[in-house]
Amino acid sequence: MFSNLTDKLETVFKKLRGAGMLSEKNIKDSMREVRQALLEADVNYKVAKRFVKSVQEKAVGESVLKSIEPGQQVIKIVHDELVSLLGNKAEPIAPIDKSPTVYMVCGLQGSGKTTLCGKLALMHRRKNKKPLLVAADIYRPAAVKQLKVIADSIAVEHFSLEGKKPPEICREAVKYAEKNFIDLVILDTAGRLHIDDELMTELEEIKEQVKPDELLLVADAMTGQDAVKVAEEFHKRLNITGVVLSKMDGDARGGAALSIREVTGCPIKLASIGEKLGDLEPFHPDRMASRILGMGDIVSLVEKAQETIDEGKAIEMQEKLLKAQFNFEDFLEQMNQIKKMGPLDGLLKMIPGVGKALKGVTVDEKNMERMVAIIKSMTIPERRNPGLIDGSRKRRIARGSGNSVQSVNQLLKQFYTMQKMFSNMNKGKFKGLPKGMMPF
Repeated sequence: MFSNLTDKLETVFKKLRGAGMLSEKNIKDSMREVRQALLEADVNYKVAKRFVKSVQEKAVGESVLKSIEPGQQVIKIVHDELVSLLGNKAEPIAPIDKSPTVYMVCGLQGSGKTTLCGKLALMHRRKNKKPLLVAADIYRPAAVKQLKVIADSIAVEHFSLEGKKPPEICREAVKYAEKNFIDLVILDTAGRLHIDDELMTELEEIKEQVKPDELLLVADAMTGQDAVKVAEEFHKRLNITGVVLSKMDGDARGGAALSIREVTGCPIKLASIGEKLGDLEPFHPDRMASRILGMGDIVSLVEKAQETIDEGKAIEMQEKLLKAQFNFEDFLEQMNQIKKMGPLDGLLKMIPGVGKALKGVTVDEKNMERMVAIIKSMTIPERRNPGLIDGSRKRRIARGSGNSVQSVNQLLKQFYTMQKMFSNMNKGKFKGLPKGMMPF
């Protein structure tokens, strides 16, 4: 999302590093470019102005440490100001400390409310909580059915009532939860294409009747400053407790993320980073600031790995690699683990320095899918012992996977090269990864 802003800021900092020493003039010139970059990223004008003024004041008054390059010192100041702009610290979502705890989700139509309700339910089900998804949007065609499909897909309960108004549906859902030992009630409320008094009155009535522990506004990060205006209006009428930024994996300019906290005073609590129901993460201002400045986010990467990768299997795989005993069954297992963590290019950008190194390089995930298709067309004995694969087997595997025999040969060649490489590594003869080779 922030790729354009990151590139612009990197250009500014490169000039500062080249200057050798800081002066009031080069800081002022640089901050003018930073302000322009923020405005182009659709950051609120007043927010951009205050941000630049604060950085400039601190940079001019800062004595340059001998051990740190002037450019790096300005980057540190910008980083700290970005963290402050985004909220300083992560604001956790309301804990489930009573049954039922109620989350009320609101926002405009198309912002991603219903999907977020599913994501919240899955997040808490994984924590061994019992969620209930409540269909309180009776106006949008198929909204009730969509929520039920999501509920069924993650094995959580769904609640709806025909012929009833949303406030009554929500009130009855809470009563149902009380009787059935439900830990968390998630209310999927109606939205409109624009803010109107009828919508707000209904939401106010729901809030009054169920008294939610968390009132979350879903703000579409793709809409830029419109998302900020929406947040202002909802907060004015409903006093929302937190914001969830949806579609953070999109290619919008990111202005909403940088403006919404400053303009509304409401904390950003969660970020929806993909279309899958598992693509929801807490919003950490310091980590987001690091991503914007191209510093990566290794902490989030480690957390993703801890959530999805089986530690026992990882140790077992490590031993197999070092003994050069891995096979195509192991490869499939590794691919499944990596897929659970999200898109590969997004994961690589979290590693400090890698995002910059991969600038302009497209990670070909289709090639990985092709490799998986070839392996799945092998028999179990062939996966465990690739040496069995002769010419006729190659033709059968190619037909079964919809690929050419050449592609099968290429995969086998890569496999044997990797096997030899790890064997040499174990013997202390490792000379580096072969050119163009991706490790399994």
